[in-house]
Order: sequence, then structure tokens, then C-alpha cells
Amino acid sequence: MVLNNSKMRMPLLASLNPLVHALVHRLLLAVLLLWGVSLLIFIAVNFLPGDYAATALGKTATPETIASVRHSLGLDRPLITRYISWSLQILQGDFGHSWAGQQDVGKQLWHRLGNSLWLAGCSALLAIPLAIIGGLLAVRYLHRLPDRIITLISLVALSLPEFFIGYLLIMTLVVHAGISTFPSTIYDGMSLSDRLAAMLLPVLTLTIAVLANMLRSARSALMSVTQSPWMETAKLKGLPPLRILWRHALPNAIAPVLTVVAMNLAALIVGAMIVEVIFVYPGVGQYMVDAVTVRDIPVVQACGLVFAAIYILFNLLVDILMMLANPRMRLPR
Repeated sequence: MVLNNSKMRMPLLASLNPLVHALVHRLLLAVLLLWGVSLLIFIAVNFLPGDYAATALGKTATPETIASVRHSLGLDRPLITRYISWSLQILQGDFGHSWAGQQDVGKQLWHRLGNSLWLAGCSALLAIPLAIIGGLLAVRYLHRLPDRIITLISLVALSLPEFFIGYLLIMTLVVHAGISTFPSTIYDGMSLSDRLAAMLLPVLTLTIAVLANMLRSARSALMSVTQSPWMETAKLKGLPPLRILWRHALPNAIAPVLTVVAMNLAALIVGAMIVEVIFVYPGVGQYMVDAVTVRDIPVVQACGLVFAAIYILFNLLVDILMMLANPRMRLPR
């Protein structure tokens, strides 16, 4: 019995080894990429025009006072020394203290990241079902009026930038209709209904911004599946068209759709900066823009690193989903 069990385990381990190897390889690449991005962020932030000491002290500050503040902040140290010190702090979970607000950057960052995740999550809950339903309708009525309307709407939405969509919604829903409020104020202890009402405009803006790409990808994936020979067999059997799409086409097209969805979720969080600034939403993007204005380097570095980590994490998630859906991607190239 022991020999039989060991023989049964061998094929299972043999089938899992390529997947485990591929996952470890992707994970190591993600860590290496995050390190490279952290280096680029540090260099780019420290070469921003302007100086925090001169900005904080004003035009009347003497060179000696500016030099004293720069020394207290460690800005007179070599760049490589500052990067090593910052990297060691990050590895310990310490994002430092804000120069402008004298607050712990980590606490402020995670609090605002929760607001940004709320915003991205609500937008995803609207965009993903609409994209799948719209793709199904477009393929069901291919080259007919519903398909042309959906294609036209997606093209228009794809060509509009987030700030234009935001200002258009403000003019429509706030100025003329009076349905929503502006700005989108979020605070601790706020009830769920009030929070959702305050998030209406930024959620709609992000949903419209990402829906077009999701919709086009869902339509393209479903079209490629419906042209397969086994789909023709299902049609010849006399199955209803909607059942064919829902029960047979959608499960086989879900891998590329999930890839686009995961990539757009990363874009929702990272690209929400413009939307947060427009609607004065207290997320990570607004936090970063405020820090750039006053040259608060620890905050800018921390926000940039968090954005990069989120984007890399979602790319890693896409790779994992693709490897699970397509066994050929587990093999080394």
C-alpha cells in the first residue's frame, strides 16, 4: 500500500513542479522589479526641482538657516547613503515621518490606502458585471444595433480622459441636477450610506474610465470563442443563443477577460490619483499630490513605492491566473 501511495503521488508532484517553479520565478522577478522601481523612485524624487528647507522657511530665510534644516533632515548626506538608510527603514516597515505634518507616514498612508481601495472596489463592482453583460450582448447581436451602440459607447468612453469625465459629471449631477454633492468628503465614523453617497461621483468617473477597455476586451474574447468549431456544434444542437454564450462561451473566454480585469484593477488604484484630486477625495493620490506641492520627500517616496507595489502585485496576480488557466504558460520558455 505504501508503494502504491508513493506511485500515486509521483504524477501529482510531477504536474505541480512546473507550476511551483513558474510561481517562484515570477515572485523573484516581482521582488527584483520592486527593488529597481524603488531605486528609480528615490532618484527621481530627490531630483525634483525645489528644496523643502527653502520652501518651508520662506524667501526670508538665510543660507545658514537653510543649511541647518537640510542637515537636520539628512539632505546633506550622499545620495547612496540616504537610499540605503531609507531601504533599511522600509524593510523594517518604517516609512518615516512627514516633514511638513510631523506625522507617521505609515499610519497616514494605510488609512488613505483604505479609502483608495474602497473607491477602486466600488468601481470594480460596477465595471466588471457591466463589461461582461455588455460583451455578451454585443456578441449575441453581433454587427447589429445593440453591438454598434455598445461599440460606440466604449470608443467614446475610451477617448475621454478621467478629468474630463469627472468635470462632466460634476456639471451634470451637481450643478444642473443637484443629485450628488461636491467635494467627496470622507471622514472616520461615517455611515455606510453617507460614504457611498459621497463616493458617487468618483466611483462613476472611474467606472466609465475603465469600463471601455474591459468591455472591448470581453467582446473580443467572446467573439474569438464563438468562432470555434465546437461552438458551431452547440448551435447545430439547437441550444438557445444566450445559453450558448453564458454556459459555453463565457467560461472558455474568462481567462483573457480576467487578465484585463486584473490589469484594470491595478489601473483603478494607481490611476485614481487624478480622480482623487478632482473630487478632493482623501486617498493615497491626494496625499501624494499634497506632498509634492510642499516637497515632502518621505511622503512622496512612500506613496510612489506603494503604487509600484500594487501594480507589480496585480501583474503577478495576472501571471498566476494565466498559468492556472493555461498550462502551457507554466513551461519554461
